Amino acid sequence: MSGIMTVPTIILAIIAIVVGVVGGYYYRKSVHERKLDAAKYTAKGVLAEAQKQAETATKEALLEAKEDSHKYRAEVETELKERRAEVQKQEDRLIQREESLDRKDNSLEKRENSLNRRDKKLSAEEQNLAKKQQQADSLIEKRQAAVETVAALSQEDARDLIISEAKTSLAGERAKMIQESEETARKTAQANAKDLIVSAIQRSAADMVTETTITVVTLPNDDMKGRIIGREGRNIRTLETLTGIDLIIDDTPEAVVLSGFDPLRREVAKIALEKLIQDGRIHPARIEEMVAKAKKELDERVREIGEQTTFDLGIHSMHPELVKAVGRLNFRISHGQNALAHSVEVAKITGVLAAELGEDVTLAKRAGLLHDIGRAAEHEDDNSYITTGMELAKKYRESSVVVNAIAAQADGTASQSVIAELVGTADIISATRPGARSDTLESYIHRLDKLETIANAFDGVDHSFAIQAGREVRVIVRPEKISDTDAVVLARDIKKQIEGDLDYPGHVKVSVIREVRSVEYAK
Repeated sequence: MSGIMTVPTIILAIIAIVVGVVGGYYYRKSVHERKLDAAKYTAKGVLAEAQKQAETATKEALLEAKEDSHKYRAEVETELKERRAEVQKQEDRLIQREESLDRKDNSLEKRENSLNRRDKKLSAEEQNLAKKQQQADSLIEKRQAAVETVAALSQEDARDLIISEAKTSLAGERAKMIQESEETARKTAQANAKDLIVSAIQRSAADMVTETTITVVTLPNDDMKGRIIGREGRNIRTLETLTGIDLIIDDTPEAVVLSGFDPLRREVAKIALEKLIQDGRIHPARIEEMVAKAKKELDERVREIGEQTTFDLGIHSMHPELVKAVGRLNFRISHGQNALAHSVEVAKITGVLAAELGEDVTLAKRAGLLHDIGRAAEHEDDNSYITTGMELAKKYRESSVVVNAIAAQADGTASQSVIAELVGTADIISATRPGARSDTLESYIHRLDKLETIANAFDGVDHSFAIQAGREVRVIVRPEKISDTDAVVLARDIKKQIEGDLDYPGHVKVSVIREVRSVEYAK
């Protein structure tokens, strides 16, 4: 029966199974709960870490946003400052323009008041002359009757006698009135002209450059002189042959002198020599190459100078060849005056004068700039540069006003426009201002001597003196031969004689001085 399980054994086995199942259930439950607890703890850690990261990211985002806000605010403030500065500049320009307009209005008002006063004075003088004429007519009638009664003269003879006496008695008064009227008109005209010319010169403000016939090139050391001369002088001969400029190499330390009358050639020689010195290789082939490069570089510089000049003056649509001709004026000299600086000054003064008269300012500047364009030719003289300038202007289709302004410089050619007259006036202003042009000592002394000779040739002149660099001649007359009334006439006669016999820049003031002295000695 050992092989057969008993009931108690079965029951025990069932109980053992039930206990095992229950124990396994509770064991699994406890393990599952522990896993849940661990998972809960893990989730809480993850949430806490995520919350920390979120807080950190939020703080970083806030900081970045604040930085961006500060940066944007700084940019906005900078832009506002710039705009405020620009607005302030515009306001300042508007204020300056308003002040300029106010000054012009005041000047015009003063001119109008001056003209009104002059008209009133002339009207009063006319009335005074009419009254005196009536008095003279009455006097003539009375004298005529008296002469016919007493002297038994004919009517024609009496009339001639009375008219002669009346003219003699009124000559001094008439000369005085004429002198006062002329003086008043002269002062008014001179004041207005001076204001206009001074304003034009101040607003032009062109720099003048003094040129000579030599150019000095600095050397790094005296050993370079031998390299420039070359073996048996072949380098210096090549450079002189290619440029047409004389190289003077003497005892002057670290310097070579370039001598020549043509500024363009001197500039080519200077550029080529500086390039050779910088390169260090100096031989005939290299010299020829550098001279060719210097010519190209000078052509480019001439074009740039012309373009910059026209741009500064506000002149556009000019033919490129004329622009280059304007640039070449920078290397031309006329009477010791730089031709381009003179032309720019004339253009600016002409523009200011044209603006005052209501003419075309741009056309006036164009005519002033091109009035000496003939001097840019390779070969020109005082007799041909005007014709050359006219041909250039016609060739490149400049207006008839510009062509006439160029032609009007020649004697006998009439100005056909107001702008041509203004160009001539501006040319005289630029040429005659102190220091603008050089003059030889011989011609200067001859002009002064001629002034004194003309004045001394008149009757009643004791002696005369040319002063103020020939701009004034003072004439001392004999008081017993020249009266105060005659002095006025003498000054006008001397002025006319000077205008007819002399050529001079600017104007010459004639001052006639009559002095009476009474001397007695007490014994």
